[in-house]
Amino acid sequence: MDGFKVIEGGKSHNESHNEDGDLQKIPRFLSPGGDLLVQEDAATLLTNGDTAGSTPIATPGVGAITDNVSAATAREPSAIEPHQRRWAWAQIDREAISQNLKTLRKHIGPDSMILTVVKADGYGHGAVEVAKVAMRSGSKYLGVASVCEGIELRRAGIDAPIIILAEPPIDSIAEILHYDLVPALYTSEFALALGERADAAGCVAPYHLKIDSGMNRIGVHYSDAGDFLRSLAFHRGLELQGCFTHFATADTMDTLGLKMQQERFEQALETIRYMGMDPGIVHAANSAAAIRYKHTRYDMVRLGISVYGLHPSKLTKDLIKLRPAMSVRARVNSIKPVPLGEGVSYGFNYRSPGGVLIATIPIGYGDGLSRVLSDRIDILVDGYAYPQVGTICMDMCMFEVSQRQDISNIRQAQLSAARPSVEFGSEAIIIGRSGEQEISMDDIAEKMGTISYDLACMFGLRLERVYKN
Repeated sequence: MDGFKVIEGGKSHNESHNEDGDLQKIPRFLSPGGDLLVQEDAATLLTNGDTAGSTPIATPGVGAITDNVSAATAREPSAIEPHQRRWAWAQIDREAISQNLKTLRKHIGPDSMILTVVKADGYGHGAVEVAKVAMRSGSKYLGVASVCEGIELRRAGIDAPIIILAEPPIDSIAEILHYDLVPALYTSEFALALGERADAAGCVAPYHLKIDSGMNRIGVHYSDAGDFLRSLAFHRGLELQGCFTHFATADTMDTLGLKMQQERFEQALETIRYMGMDPGIVHAANSAAAIRYKHTRYDMVRLGISVYGLHPSKLTKDLIKLRPAMSVRARVNSIKPVPLGEGVSYGFNYRSPGGVLIATIPIGYGDGLSRVLSDRIDILVDGYAYPQVGTICMDMCMFEVSQRQDISNIRQAQLSAARPSVEFGSEAIIIGRSGEQEISMDDIAEKMGTISYDLACMFGLRLERVYKN
């Protein structure tokens, strides 16, 4: 078993006194890698919130933990990994992110700069870590959705140009200037306020003009773009750094919609140039457009989902090979036989067929594994797929491990005998590869009726992230 082990330590390094002055032993934990750990609550570590009876496997020493263990002792420094605090985590492969950017660069060619989109905490992968990898891998700009996201990167020491891809509130202008962020803008009220504040501070504020070419979400209407910029040209506190639009159908079979938007965008650019103004850095292509359509790449492309190794569309899968950067993992924190007819989880929607073990892992819909996936997915352990069973809970879910063998089929019996057993501490893969088996983000997203973007962001909300490479 490669799970945590509990050992009673010697008095030289793990003794403590309770309030009565009596000497007591504090159980120590060894991680799968052999690192010595100290935890506030051993029972929580071993069962992750499940109470008595969560596992039939003996856990010697757990009973020695009492409320008399001091907070100082429980929190003494020890270099533990996030997945050692809770047996569920998202593993992020930095090398995959770097390799994806290099692959995308080769596919796109050398003439377009790359802006890596790290909004929504890097699509759940961790904005700061992704930004660092992106800048080392040839990205020139970073894109975020809000001032707060830009500030997070600046406070982490990221000095690359950061573009806020939507117009922020006027109240945030002081922070925009202080943290050297570049906002998109499309209202005169914000533009004038930004210019006035910048001029008063003795500086010039760069901005990108967002042009609405037909998505009808945000931006200056394409037919008004030239007049809008001319109304701001007088202001010495403003500098037009770029113009951009966003395609609504680049990831679909609809080429007419994209053609219409591009024609409108270029009409706006032509008008801007005709009026004697330089549009600056021109950009329009998201991941789907950048991969599929060379004529949309302009001066810069904005790469989001593809950087993380996920395809924006089935239509891009044959065009470029990407490597998923996120896998979702957990360790079995309970495994028990469940008699024939006994129910499992809320509602007893699953009942044991007999001859099975029910394994529990500490990951649920609170971590992004949606409740609608109940009884519809597999869990991978040591290269084998096991059916998830019962209603997925907020913090945990269960899967079935069959103990039955078809003894009339010798070959089947041999296969079953060779099948590795699932035990307490076994690593389970929810998203990712195990042996020859793989469950992709797209596989799960399709069962949920959503897209991989949505799922990746959800897994990034609560799960601890562990970075490799």
